[in-house]
Amino acid sequence: MAESTQLWLNLRHQVLQQDPRGRSYWHPVTTPKTLPTAETAILICDMWDNHWSRGAAERCAEMAVRMNEVVRAARGHGVAIIHSPSETMEFYAGAPGRSRMLETPRVAPPQPIAHADPPLPIDDSDHGSDTGETSWHTAWTRQHPAIVVEEQDAISDDGEEIYSFLRHRGLKQLIIMGVHTNMCVLGRSFGIKQMVRWGVPIALARDLTDTMYNPARPPYVSHDEGTRLVVEFIEKFWCPTIESGDLVRVV
Repeated sequence: MAESTQLWLNLRHQVLQQDPRGRSYWHPVTTPKTLPTAETAILICDMWDNHWSRGAAERCAEMAVRMNEVVRAARGHGVAIIHSPSETMEFYAGAPGRSRMLETPRVAPPQPIAHADPPLPIDDSDHGSDTGETSWHTAWTRQHPAIVVEEQDAISDDGEEIYSFLRHRGLKQLIIMGVHTNMCVLGRSFGIKQMVRWGVPIALARDLTDTMYNPARPPYVSHDEGTRLVVEFIEKFWCPTIESGDLVRVV
């Protein structure tokens, strides 16, 4: 492990302001934050080995390669890694990372903080596939194999298990990456909304995420633009974002 153990995160959020003519606009603000790697965790959300949407599966496979590079570097600097491929815990039964989570004493989460929940800027009511599939089904069995699970990592798809793990390990900053931003990343029991309501500092790695969005639905923009809109929505209403490069450099 490198001697230096501090991460320099550039946390970006957006605030509603008024220009000199009194017209409202969203202003991006970047706040530097230095914190020990030993107090930081990365959570990998639902980066499955397959998906019912071909487009989603293809993008996940492409992203997994870069994600593994980032996770490997961060792990080497002392960042804790939590793998959270929902609905696949049977695959990991008996694995060290799964046992580690199950053996962690439970810590009761606090009463959730009230938080406004505005509607998303995209219409994902058709489930969001951009490659023509309309029939949802469980296509996944494990996390994508391009993302290596090391023995010291943790494995869970349960928000209270993960909350307990964070508290027992003294982990004070959670970074979430994975898919899909408008669905699982926001809405899982370990996702952004729940962690914000529990008072857990969390940030999204905005270049290691994707949306379930079909450009044939409102607001009729490209898939990449749909993802950008959701990322900016999160910056405005839920939590800051970072670039994944922040996780591979220490100061």
